[in-house]
Amino acid sequence: MRIATAQYQSNMNKSLQLNQERMSNLTQQMATGKRILLPSDDPIDSVRLSRLRREESAIDQYRENIGAIKIRLSKNESYLSGMVNDVTAGRDQIVWALDGGNTPADLKAMIQPLEAMRESLLFSANTVDQEKRYVFAGTETGTAPMAYDAGAPVGARYSYAGNLNEQRVVVGNGLTQVANENIAGMERLLNALDKTIARLEAADLNPNDAGTRTVLEENLDAFDAALELVSGRIAAIGGKQNILDTLDVNHANVSLSNQMAITDIGQLDMGVAATELNGYSTALQATYKAYGRIGTLSLFSAL
Repeated sequence: MRIATAQYQSNMNKSLQLNQERMSNLTQQMATGKRILLPSDDPIDSVRLSRLRREESAIDQYRENIGAIKIRLSKNESYLSGMVNDVTAGRDQIVWALDGGNTPADLKAMIQPLEAMRESLLFSANTVDQEKRYVFAGTETGTAPMAYDAGAPVGARYSYAGNLNEQRVVVGNGLTQVANENIAGMERLLNALDKTIARLEAADLNPNDAGTRTVLEENLDAFDAALELVSGRIAAIGGKQNILDTLDVNHANVSLSNQMAITDIGQLDMGVAATELNGYSTALQATYKAYGRIGTLSLFSAL
């Protein structure tokens, strides 16, 4: 069967082009270490890699959120621990004040420490972060959570101005965690302290007077309630941190599994690629030699 010269040259050129393209593709694969450079290289595994990388991106975001929440919770725990110290010391002061053996002078000597404690608790309740946002105001971070009204009667000057709304951050697929805090309830203790200080400042102060003891006992109850409030907040933060630690470990394990799968699917086998590249190179050289040799022949060439 005869083959036209044009047809022969077209077939040879096509063969040379395919070999060169394949060699170029193998060279690029070996340079990047990737088996799949284009989706068309392996459509099925390309889809698998796309899904794995999308999941990896989501996991990275979850872990970033977890890290940010843990830092915030740790700071909030530190602030609340300082409040516990103040509340505990204040409670001891009131217990001492309720001792029937105190003189009016003894009780008046407690005024300054109680005033300092009231201001310390107010300052802690209105703590701001590095971005000047109030930490314990719920989601009303631009408003001081513990408001003070000098015109209100003693025992009602302090009020909670924040809210109880929760700021939830995504930490997993369908999972969220509360990242903010509120200090609602602390106003009761501040008002009780205010009332106690006013009572101790009275000129006719009598340590064993029923009215004085009632005010002190109410203040003691307020200290107990505040201690329960703050300790409960700290315990809740500890629980959140434990949950976040567990989630972070789980995300890390899933991420490691995904990365191994991505490597197994997408990584190039250098040995196989080198063998293929050598084979194509040899075939290309042989094709050029054959093409050159046949190109010198004609129907009139003697055998």
